[in-house]
Parts: sequence; C-alpha cells; structure tokens
Amino acid sequence: MSDFTMKKDADGVAIITWDCPGKTMNVLNGQAMINLDGLVEDALADDAVKGIVITSGKKDFAGGMDLNVLAKMKEDAGDEPARGLFEGIMKMHEGLRKIERAGMDPKTNKGGKPVAAALPGTAVGIGLELPLSTHRIFAADNPKAKIGLPEIMVGIFPGAGGTTRLVRKMGAMAAAPFLLEGKLVDPKKAKGAGIIDEVVEDPLAAARAWVLEAKDADIVKPWDAKGYKMPGGAPYHPAGFMTFLGAAAMVHGKTFGAFPAAKALLSAVYEGALVPFDTALKIEARWFTHVLMNPSSEAMIRSLFLNKEALEKGAVRPAGIEDQSVKKIGVLGAGMMGAGIALVSAQAGMEVVLVDRDQDAADKGKAYTESYLDKGIKRGKVTAEKKEAMLSRITATPDLDTLKGCDLIIEAVFEDPGVKAEMTKKVEAIIPEDCIFASNTSTLPITGLAEASVRPEQFIGIHFFSPVEKMFLVEIIKGEKTGDRAVAKALDYVRQIRKTPIVVNDARFFYCNRCIIPYVNEGARMITEGVAPALIDNAARQLGFPVGPIQLTDETSIDLGAKIARATKAAMGDAYPESAADDLIFWMEEQGRLGRKSNAGFFDYDDKGKRQGYWKGMQEKYPQAEEQPDLIEVQERLMFAQVLEAVRALEEGVLMDIREGDVGAILAWGFAPWSGGPLSWLDIIGTPYAAERCDQLTAKYGERFTCPPLLREMAEKGQTFYGRFNPEAEKAA
Repeated sequence: MSDFTMKKDADGVAIITWDCPGKTMNVLNGQAMINLDGLVEDALADDAVKGIVITSGKKDFAGGMDLNVLAKMKEDAGDEPARGLFEGIMKMHEGLRKIERAGMDPKTNKGGKPVAAALPGTAVGIGLELPLSTHRIFAADNPKAKIGLPEIMVGIFPGAGGTTRLVRKMGAMAAAPFLLEGKLVDPKKAKGAGIIDEVVEDPLAAARAWVLEAKDADIVKPWDAKGYKMPGGAPYHPAGFMTFLGAAAMVHGKTFGAFPAAKALLSAVYEGALVPFDTALKIEARWFTHVLMNPSSEAMIRSLFLNKEALEKGAVRPAGIEDQSVKKIGVLGAGMMGAGIALVSAQAGMEVVLVDRDQDAADKGKAYTESYLDKGIKRGKVTAEKKEAMLSRITATPDLDTLKGCDLIIEAVFEDPGVKAEMTKKVEAIIPEDCIFASNTSTLPITGLAEASVRPEQFIGIHFFSPVEKMFLVEIIKGEKTGDRAVAKALDYVRQIRKTPIVVNDARFFYCNRCIIPYVNEGARMITEGVAPALIDNAARQLGFPVGPIQLTDETSIDLGAKIARATKAAMGDAYPESAADDLIFWMEEQGRLGRKSNAGFFDYDDKGKRQGYWKGMQEKYPQAEEQPDLIEVQERLMFAQVLEAVRALEEGVLMDIREGDVGAILAWGFAPWSGGPLSWLDIIGTPYAAERCDQLTAKYGERFTCPPLLREMAEKGQTFYGRFNPEAEKAA
C-alpha cells in the first residue's frame, strides 16, 4: 500500500489521501514524495479532473518528515554530500511548486486547477509545508490539533518552502514566532495568525466545495501575482528595514549566536526577500543544506528528536515485564516538589494521595494544583470542569492509612537519610506488598536509602527537577538491589506524565547533579580568581546555556549548595577535595545572601525580586583582576568541568546508555543544546583535541581536569562516542 492514494469522485474532484501504513501518524519519506508527485501530475493531466483535495486517512494530517531521508540524500551523493542534499531538497521544492502552480500558464496565471488541503488534525513540519503550497487550507475545528513549524527546536529550520512561504504570506515579523521559536497553535489561532484559511466542522467537504467553485484568480498565490509586496515591507523598504534589523537583534538576543539554524534561517529570509520567489526557494535550499552539513545539526537531530523519542518509547525498559501503568499514587511530602508531583500525576488521570505532617500542610500542597489550574483558566487553557475533575483526584491528608491500595509511592520529604528511613518503614507497613516505593532525592545514594526497606528490590529513585510541571526530564536511579519491575514501573509512570526518562545506576549525585555541580563550582572558582561574574555568565550564554553558573546558583539557592557541600564532605571524609568554590559559598551563606529566595545573593534584587546587577560586595572580598582571561578559555573551563564528569559516569557504569547522557544533559540543565549534549560535543571537537586540552587545563588549573582513561584511550584510537557506544549500531549487530 502506498502512502498516498487518489480517488476521483463523480464531480471531477481528485481526493489524494495520505495514510502511511503501519504508523499512527503520517511521516513523509522519499518514496512518498515521489508517489505524491506522480499522483499530482496524473490529476493535472486528466481533463476530467477539475481540482484536487489533499487530505489524511488518519485523525491527524502529518507529523513531519522522516529525517532519515536527509541522511540518505547525503549518503547517496558519496563524496559530495552537500550536493546530494541540495539537489534532493530542490526536488522537493519542485514537487511542491508543481502543486502551487497547478498547471497554470506561466505568463497569464490562467488555466490552473485549484488544489486545497483538508487537515483533520495536527499538521507540523512538512505536514504544514505541503498545505502551504496548496491554494487554500481548511482545518477541522479541533482544539487538540497543533499547527506549526517546530524544526528550529531540533537544530534545523523549515527547508521545504515553509520558511519562504510563511514569510511571504505573513511578513517577517508575524512569521518570526513560528519560524524562530517553533511556536505551535491550535487551528483557530492558526487562522487568526494567517497561517491557514478556514476552520470548519468538515474540512474535506468544505475543501471539495471550494475546489468546485474556485476561479483562476483564487488560485494565484500573492507572490506569483503582479505587483506583490511583502507584508511589513521588504528589507529595502523603510518599514521592512526596521523589521529585519529588529529580527536580527531578537535572534542574537535570544541565542547569543550559539545556534547555527537560527542564523541560517534569518539569512534565508533576508536574502530570499530581495529576489523573486523561485530564486528565494533556491536560497532557502542552500541555507538549509548549510545547516544540515553543520555537525551541530546532526547532533541536535540525533539527541532531541531520534534519541529523545527512543527513550520515551521505552528503549531502555526491561524486556518481558508487563505493563506497569500507575492507577493510584501516594506522594509523601506536600512541599514544592511533592505538590508538583501530585499535580502532574493528577493531570495524567491518576488517583493521588498527598500526605504531609498535618492537614494544613497537606492542603497547602493541594492548593498548588488549584493555583496552577486557576492560571490555566485565565489563559483559556483549562475549563472549570477540568479543574474540578483534577482536584477531585487529589486527596490531601496527614493519614498514612489512606495509602492503602497505592501501586506507587514517591517520597519527597526532607533531604535527610534518617527522616527518609523512618518514613520508608512506616509506609511499607501499610502499602500492598507489590507496591513500588520511590525516593525523590537529588543527591542521596539510593542503595543506602533502600537499607530501610524490607523490599529493596522494589525500592528505586525517581529524581524530578524543579518546577516539576515545567521540567521535561525525570532521572530514574537503580540501587544495587533494585529489580526490573521497579524500573519498568518508574518508566511507565514517567511515560504517563509525558516526560522523558533516563535510567542510571546509583552513585552520589547520580548523573545530572554530578555534572551540574562542577559547572556551578567552576563559575564560583573563577570569581575567587578575580574573573568578572558578567564574563563568566555571558560566556556560558554564548555557549547556548539558558543561564550562566553564577545566576543558576542564585536561582537554586546558595544555602542549598552549602548544604550539599557539607553533606558530601561528611560522607567522603578525607577524600573530599578542598575547593575555593566552597569557601565562596560558605562566605555568602554567612553574609545571609542566599540567592533569589532571600532577595540577596550574587545579584542585588529590587522589592519585586528583579535582578539589579551583580552584588559589588563580591569584589571587596575577591577583587576583579586587571587582566581578564580569554573568552574561549572561560568557556572551555565551564564545558570541560561538565563533560569530563559525563565521561567518568559512562566509564564507571553510572551512565548505561550515551543517549541518556546527552538527552538528560540538555533537558535537565540546558547543556548547550546546539551541541547535542556533552558526549556529542566531544565527538564534534574530536577526542584527540579533547584529551590534549584536558592536559593543558590540568597543568594550569588542577587535577579536576585530568583526562579520564576512557577518553585517553579513545583519543589514541581516534574514536568517537557514537562510533564506539552507539546503541542502535549494537542492536543492529
């Protein structure tokens, strides 16, 4: 069965239906594009056909392109991958342009056949670029459907004409949120923005009726008509000049120049706006090829699309374990973490028991969900009925007996081994024997916490990041005795709450915090050396981090860093490495400057909690050096502090799958997304250079930059991480 099929009805309308066999959503591949092109040619050449409607046989229209198509274009071109990509992309442009021109006379714009798109549901990526090449887009009145071009989120941009068409249809300023931010909207908002034309009850019937009534003038795109002017003005127009100048400033302000796709997209838009439409498509194809040839693009696609999707679909789930979906969950502790866990669990349809020391504390935790839903109602995203239903699923109580019948417990009490052990014993005496018990700890080893359990094989770590409802990653930690069913339960629960899981073996700080802590510590060390805080934070932003290490410390709280340092020192004893970063953190704590939460930290704050600049008191304690270090040196210190811990985690078996190392780093703390993650970054710069740079940094700054034996070995062999540890290659072998 082909992905596209065509039927001609009695009135002469050719209905081309997209329905990928064996898939829940349509995805475009190379053969499907050839198939569609052939059907369009047949319909245009058939005198009995008055017009064409392109629709879907599924509940949605399409979810994008099979990115393996791009890889095959490169592969088929042999030693000239850029040429293969460019030619392959231009063939797509030709096919979509054929739909757009629909057989009309090139001089008179007459004699063409109307082509409409009927979208029953979601249409994103190529699933929107294809409809944009038709003459009118009809979408179902489906509030759950998403319309947009999210390619920028995975390191590319819309390269099948979507960039050029959207800008010419809407203007650069109006198109910016959809192109540069990957904004997705429901059909009504898409119509309001000018992306699609009609929102109707039955898009197929409406599209068919329009096709039968359409005149020559109805099917000529604005940019193909004489006298076309770009909305908002072209670059050489005074208004357009200001638009493009503003767009360039906006892109740089948001990306700090770290994301190649954003710069390439803006170049394609600017240069394309200066020339006729067909030349603009060629320019778009060249910039798209340029981005695809950048190793950053390959790394982002691999981590944020392929690997992320694989993890969400259960790539690391133990085999042979039946479905472990959660029906009733108990959450111990109604503080910010526990309240957030209760919220996302109720949102996923689970029955939730939220327990705290007294009724007031438990009610306060439940009120967090109510406040969240009230904000949703104000934004029009939540109904009063949905609010009532969600709140009814949460029972807030101090009574542990209400935990009877739970199939998963998540403990989120005070970060103290004694408190956690006491709670574990109390709760295990009440819950069913087959109930899985999870601890939401951020630093305490799971194996040690499991010693309080009578069923250590059913004890596991589920580490959430704050705020729970906004963060995309959940880190699952296996203790020494954790069994496969507990792992499967945790993974199935994370799937239910629609987050991305990674599974790691137990160790102090697990994986994510193990890498984050050296990042913030390196920033703190630099302050003690006299490096300007603004240089440190901006160096990180120019690497693509959402915030620099100094600001991150203020956001997460300085006293938390002090508590972690003291607890680690107590656990490690003489093996704990003394650090100038600790001295700074302890001193800040003594000054009562605990970060944003106290309105005083590395930054000064106004009464509303807005940052007012770096606190000058730091310079009195640690004067800034007259000669500041090179930007690249600061950036490499921040990067190597993290990536070497990722390598050590892999070396020690804490990290079991490099996909989890990369995806986890990007989603947990925003590790330079353009790089694809720490291990992908090492592949980009090359293991030989990385080992050499380790030696230089070690000689200058200390043993924390010592090259791990695994990295040294790989450097000597010229290996890459995805060459040596690629799970997909191992699976195929």
